[in-house]
Amino acid sequence: MGQMIKLTTSDGFVLDAYRAEPAGVARGGLVVLQEIFGVNPHIRSVADRFAALGYLVVAPALFDRVKPKVELGYEPSDMQAGVALNKQTTHEDTMKDVAAAIAAVTEAGRVGVVGYCWGGTLAYAAACDLPGVYAAVCYYGGGIAGMLDEKPTVPVMMHFGEQDTHIPVEDVAKIREAMPYTPIFTYQAGHGFNCDARGSFDKPSADLAMSRTEPFLRENVG
Repeated sequence: MGQMIKLTTSDGFVLDAYRAEPAGVARGGLVVLQEIFGVNPHIRSVADRFAALGYLVVAPALFDRVKPKVELGYEPSDMQAGVALNKQTTHEDTMKDVAAAIAAVTEAGRVGVVGYCWGGTLAYAAACDLPGVYAAVCYYGGGIAGMLDEKPTVPVMMHFGEQDTHIPVEDVAKIREAMPYTPIFTYQAGHGFNCDARGSFDKPSADLAMSRTEPFLRENVG
């Protein structure tokens, strides 16, 4: 089990974050980036799982600039609330928050970023723009197809669902074409297939994606 901490960004903003520590010496640092539902029990459990693999993990609360302490569920009303909050964020400020989380885990060594949904897009942006990142894993990042003019400076891995109604298969094809040497995997699943709190959870796909993510992080982070 981890604990909530405070992070201070380059512009002086203070936000919450969930920090999970490994049992022994950390093999590296990891930043876990949320969906549009906040740092809720699911995201905290994801952080805990990565900590159990040996990483020092921080999951920043990326809605804090708009509304603090957001923890949404996965009902349609929660989706609407999350979308509304997301529209009030700015990419520039959010990346400052991500950078603060990266700085918070550098004590552990190399740092990787893993993101889901909105966080998947942000993980791609971090791989392109933020110093201190050694690798990024993007789960169903819907905004990546619109950012292909920016190129990652570190290794990136991507996971998409083939039945994802939020991310057209044409977008995945566009990403593949633009990034032919990037490992991009698709699964017989929908959006959010990694989240065991959602109806779209698909355990075989989640397990397979993790079986690829873990060695990728070990190779590039530690």
